[in-house]
Amino acid sequence: MTPTGTGFDYRRITVADGVALNTAVMGSGPAIVLLHGFPQTHLMWRHVAADLAADHTVICPDLRGYGDSDKPLDTDGTVYSKRTMAADVVALAGALGHERFALAGHDRGALVAFRAGLDHPGRVTHLASLDVLPTLDMWDVMHGVGAAVGFHLYLMAQPPGLPERMIAAAPDAFFGYFLDLWSGSSGAVPDDIRAAYLRGCREAVPSIVADYRASAGIDIEHDQADRAAGNRLRMPVTVLQQDWGAALGFEAAALWSPWAADLHHATVSCGHFMAEEDPAEVTRSLRALLRR
Repeated sequence: MTPTGTGFDYRRITVADGVALNTAVMGSGPAIVLLHGFPQTHLMWRHVAADLAADHTVICPDLRGYGDSDKPLDTDGTVYSKRTMAADVVALAGALGHERFALAGHDRGALVAFRAGLDHPGRVTHLASLDVLPTLDMWDVMHGVGAAVGFHLYLMAQPPGLPERMIAAAPDAFFGYFLDLWSGSSGAVPDDIRAAYLRGCREAVPSIVADYRASAGIDIEHDQADRAAGNRLRMPVTVLQQDWGAALGFEAAALWSPWAADLHHATVSCGHFMAEEDPAEVTRSLRALLRR
């Protein structure tokens, strides 16, 4: 049985083109939407959401293509663009009665949040990104043997067919590898939650690959257009990252600053899954962002 977050009210909400998102809601007050990363689901926010729900409506969907949300076929390379997924988030918040909302994302969810902030600045009041770089900057810094850490980015960027077959041949080994490699502490992801993550990924190989493939295609085009136009995130932005820039020879704050005028950048001492490894620090940072 799939575990659920304690205190969540679960709903299926149709957002666009008949796509329904599995959505967990908790609390009341101003809305904050929390978007999960790879290879996770909304359950990664279970600790942070419980704290924020004391005075906010906390909305935690499974992204399209992940968890228990719908997984439409990617027929034209745009079905899993971050622009499409960001439009899902805006429609979801609106369907729940929130025309304006704060937004935080981790990993893949942070890329969706980034695009939502650029495409829908009148809807997103505050934005937080956890442990990711904007797509253009990510590809720019991946070079040499240091890029081996991101082998999955290159694998899933390949044309449809081979990546899906390779990953589907041993999905638990593939997705479990990242849960182990990126975790900075044991026990942050309990066995039942880990099993839920692996089940969700096992059932979503084509859509997860399509999400990553979009970041080597259509997402780059969208980001390049914004960079050329000088578009920036207009809302207060907080970025939390591990200090992995030094290993690849870049300064993360310097890469983020051209995208956000009101930027707070901080490094964390835990691993990649920071909302589960150090939820108190993540919650403090989000509350500080919401006060800006």
